[in-house]
This record gives sequence, structure tokens and C-alpha cells, in this order.
Amino acid sequence: MPASAVRDAEAGSEVAFTVRDPRVAESSGLAVSVRHPGVVYTHNDSGGRAEIFALGPDGRTRAVLTLAGAQARDWEGMALGRDERGRPAIYVGDIGDNMGGAWPYVTVYRVPEPAELRSQTLRATAFRLKYEDGPRNAETMMINPRTNRLYVASKLFSGKIYEAPARLRTGGFNTLRKVGDAPGIATDGAFSPDGRLCVIRTYFGARAYAVGADGRPGRSLGSISLPGQEQGESITFAADGRSLLAGSEGLDQPVYRVPLPDDMLPVSPPPARTGGGGGSGAEAEEGRRDSTGASVGLFAALAIAGALGYAIVRKRS
Repeated sequence: MPASAVRDAEAGSEVAFTVRDPRVAESSGLAVSVRHPGVVYTHNDSGGRAEIFALGPDGRTRAVLTLAGAQARDWEGMALGRDERGRPAIYVGDIGDNMGGAWPYVTVYRVPEPAELRSQTLRATAFRLKYEDGPRNAETMMINPRTNRLYVASKLFSGKIYEAPARLRTGGFNTLRKVGDAPGIATDGAFSPDGRLCVIRTYFGARAYAVGADGRPGRSLGSISLPGQEQGESITFAADGRSLLAGSEGLDQPVYRVPLPDDMLPVSPPPARTGGGGGSGAEAEEGRRDSTGASVGLFAALAIAGALGYAIVRKRS
């Protein structure tokens, strides 16, 4: 499909819920619970406490998970994965860098997803990561549910997708290696529950990719339009894999449910993600590029530049 093809999923979108907690003013990541049906996790952006908010179907906070041993320097993304024993775990990416290379490494924190959903403190496991080609800003962190392997997309005009090692280690540094291209100014992304698709969003829309046998985002399937949002910085798949949940920074922000185009719908229910093995960062190989690039034209480039400037001003204020 040509890169210019845009699927108008926005026409069938609806508000799934509104984030009601005044403590969640900069929702910058979303992840659907594996253990607790209807629960969606989120977190604030930079400068806050190391906390994850568990939101119910009505958007109200059901629990606050505090991460012991973690810092919230610039949290920008989250995903559900597994620990080294195959148990459900929540990963949070402290991967933001508004200075575009000021931080020599970034950190991903992992905590177990609790079986009992109540406010509690969880000991975080920290993984330090370095890019093979030097520091950069990023807001997109994803985990392939089939391989449990972690991916990061940089937030640049010509963004790149980076792959973490098959197994993340707590000692030393884990190298992020470039495996493909990402949309310009990527703000979040996610793999589908069955691992067939990957979606990366920007302030203006989202782009879907087929996932290859190697587990990496590969062939571009086209763009998916999203509803206009104040500062759209989060996206994930609904539990059934048939729609996306798209959120924004700001108080009392709606999270939209955006249906997938018919030809992207899963052909069967997604596999259960609570069992199985897999390392703490897990397994896969190979990647390709998304052909967005120069054909978007001058108008789109100016629009992206304006949005980037607006976002930087907001984050520094």
C-alpha cells in the first residue's frame, strides 16, 4: 500500500473513557492489563513520582503502583511483557531526552504486574540501555508479546526503530541496535496482542506495520487517522486486538477507542500472554523501513515542525 494511503478509522472512533484523576496531568503511555480485565495502566511524563496508575473502565484510578528503586526523570512509554520466569510484568521507559542527546544512557524499569490490584509499592528492576549510534530523544517503547523483545523508536524527523538484546541484563549496558525506520516525530507505539502488527503514532496519526517472522516491525501497511488531541503521546491495542486506545497529555483527557481497518483485524483471538517462557527482554531479528519521508510535502513538514516546537515549549514550561 502506498505510504500516502490513510485509513479513516477516526470516523468510527469513540471515547473509551476519560482520565479523571487530577494527579494524571501528563499521561504519556498506555498499556492494557494482562491480569485484570478492563484495566489500563498509564503514567505521567517527566519530573513526577515513580508511579503507575491503574485505571478502570470508567477512567477512575483503582490503584497506584509505586516503583521502589526507580526515578521518573522523563518517562515516555510503557508496555506489558514478561519477566525471566514468564510472569506478567510492566515495563516503563525512562527514555525521553528533550536536549536531543544530553543523557549518555536511558533506563527501562520492570515491575511484576500484581495479582491483587491495590495501591502498593513494588521493587523495580532497572535495565540501562545505550544506542549503538549515540544518544537521542525517544518517546516510543514497545514489547513484542510473542518474543518479549523490547523496541524503541526515536523521536526525530527521520526516526529509527531500535532493538534491544534478546535478554536484558541488569549489569552494565544493553545496546540498542537500529533495525528500521519510524515515522517522523514518533510519540508512542505498541504491538498487537497476537504480535502480527505494530503501530507507531505521531501527533497527527498512526502508522501500522506488519511484523515479520523475526519479530521486528517490517512492511508498512499504511496510516491510520486518529482523533484530534491536545497532545497525543500514548497509544496501545485494546485487549482483543481489534482497536487502538489513543490518549493525550492534559487534565481530564479522553482516551479514544479507534477501530482497526477491516484488513488489519485479527483472524483469531490473541494468544494468552500470562504463561510461557521468555527472557526479561526476550527474542527476535530483522527489520525494514516505513516509507513516509519526502513525499509528505512541505505542508506536512511545516506542521510537524510547529508541533515539535509546541511540544518542546510545553515540556520545558
